[in-house]
Amino acid sequence: MLGAAPARAAAPLPTAITLPPVNAGFDYQIGAAYPPPAGVTVVSRDRTAAPAAGIYNICYVNAFQAQPDEASWWKQNHDDLLLKNSKGKYVVDSGWNEILLDTSTAAKRTALAGIVGGWMDGCATAGFNAVEPDNIDSYERSQSLLTKANAIAYLQLLAPRAHAANLAIGQKNTTELGTAGKAAGLDFAIAEQCGRYKECGDYTSVYGTNLIDIEYTDGGFTKACTAVGATVSVVRRDEDVTAPGSSTYVYNAC
Repeated sequence: MLGAAPARAAAPLPTAITLPPVNAGFDYQIGAAYPPPAGVTVVSRDRTAAPAAGIYNICYVNAFQAQPDEASWWKQNHDDLLLKNSKGKYVVDSGWNEILLDTSTAAKRTALAGIVGGWMDGCATAGFNAVEPDNIDSYERSQSLLTKANAIAYLQLLAPRAHAANLAIGQKNTTELGTAGKAAGLDFAIAEQCGRYKECGDYTSVYGTNLIDIEYTDGGFTKACTAVGATVSVVRRDEDVTAPGSSTYVYNAC
């Protein structure tokens, strides 16, 4: 097992990189892309979607787990990069039916960074301004086969790749990183339900007001708005992040 990654100061951002505007109108559209609501100037969309015209766009990339509809591609082309237990069974995040990617060795991290880095290059070519690598905390669902140190070492490959493409890169959830994410080169944070779980301060203590929070309950939304809504972007969305017209669609901001 790798030891803890040494803390280091993040390199200065290239001048071509712009962080998301602070406390801006935000919408989380990773489930479906649609015209942003009035007042929204920052949006996050899946890497397979086109960016929204005329505003700041964040590209969602599942960097630590395999999307269910891409599992067969991974198995056919990069089965060695999918995490398996001692019985040879795939290790799956049962909540989302996603096989974990294997970040346990330097060679596998390099190979994964090549694949995911190509996706990030595609985000930049499409016109996105930043990238959101999801499931950093997959080590918590790895049957103890992966560690936080593995995740940090992988981020140390993804961050410079994003910066080379003139993309800012965000920390998605994972308060357990402390300052290690920023030291690895991450630039801002995107949190889910930091109001509900009283974690918003864990992000602002590292990234200041460079935080975007998505809440999925009314209670969490109220708590986040009260705690940090005056200084950072906070939105209320439905858990499936659906588009207007869906019976479950919810959007609100403070």
